[in-house]
Amino acid sequence: MHLGTTKEHLTNAVGLAERITGKKESLPVLACVLLEASGTSLIIRATNLEAGIEISIPSTVQNEGAVAVPASVISQTIRSMASDTITLREIDGNLSIESRGSKNIIKAVPHEEFPSLPGPSKKSGFSISRTRFLDGLSAVVYAASPSMIRPELGSVFVLIDHGNITVVATDSFRLAEKTVKGVTKKESGELLIPLKHAQELLYILERIDADDVTILAEDAQISLSAGNVHFVSRVVDAQFPNYREIVPKKYTTEATLLKNDFQEILRKARVFSGNDNQIGFHVYPGRKIFSATARSSDIGEMSDSLDAAVSGEDIDINFHIGYLADCFPSIKSDSIQLGFSGAGHPLVIRGVSDASFMYLVMPLNR
Repeated sequence: MHLGTTKEHLTNAVGLAERITGKKESLPVLACVLLEASGTSLIIRATNLEAGIEISIPSTVQNEGAVAVPASVISQTIRSMASDTITLREIDGNLSIESRGSKNIIKAVPHEEFPSLPGPSKKSGFSISRTRFLDGLSAVVYAASPSMIRPELGSVFVLIDHGNITVVATDSFRLAEKTVKGVTKKESGELLIPLKHAQELLYILERIDADDVTILAEDAQISLSAGNVHFVSRVVDAQFPNYREIVPKKYTTEATLLKNDFQEILRKARVFSGNDNQIGFHVYPGRKIFSATARSSDIGEMSDSLDAAVSGEDIDINFHIGYLADCFPSIKSDSIQLGFSGAGHPLVIRGVSDASFMYLVMPLNR
């Protein structure tokens, strides 16, 4: 193998691939990236056996070939180089990386041991704007459970339904749902992406400049192709909860207020609530009152009123501050609507001018 490429292309590609490498000591090759020179491209691959990535970057190839080297070593090596042009060459089974004033030899492992990755499928799948799919994932991924004890809760649910994608995540204490329009193929289907792979997918989508992504689910895996990047991940074989059963059909109390005002109250309540992280809402529509309280035996207590348009029945209810605050980056509206369904029932938060996003939070018993 002998080729030349730019530092920018190589750094970006190795950076994406390094995140997908495995950490199993019994299979040290999983901690490597595979570099393969072919035609006019350098192809960089990485896998942890549950997910894999393949990135193709333009290169001047003099000799084709392949070599596998530890991802962390090549990543740190190329980042430290000052020149914009880098030459990669296989010498005696190892990888030589050269640029102006710098020459490095990295010990390679037998590339024949590197697991094969499923290539792009011949099936068409469906296409969607990269930014729209990115918006959908980022709007909900924080609400999934970090534990895989219940795999369906430790995953992000994706529902494709006749031109729309609905992305949902829940850890049973809160739930986020985002609907994205603009799927090119009017088909239906659903899949569960493990949280850690959804997070990697989010990272990749944020760092590539393709306009559209093509997504295909088949054979217990999801594959995504965008520009010069191909990502594949296993999907979870489980049944996502029928969450629509717990979404209130009507509200006994409603409030509309400015998002910034609500966020400021949550920040203040976080200070006064101490380790409990609880906030109480007291909504009395007859007296046009919407107030928030928080207290801690170590710090003190607060009680603040907010300007809000309120209607319905009186209610006193408590929530975890963190669960409430997590959703606001996903709400694009300046004003929000809070829908209460009575004591012991969930709160639904929506943006006034954004019907595509819904956030549900379970109350606390104080």
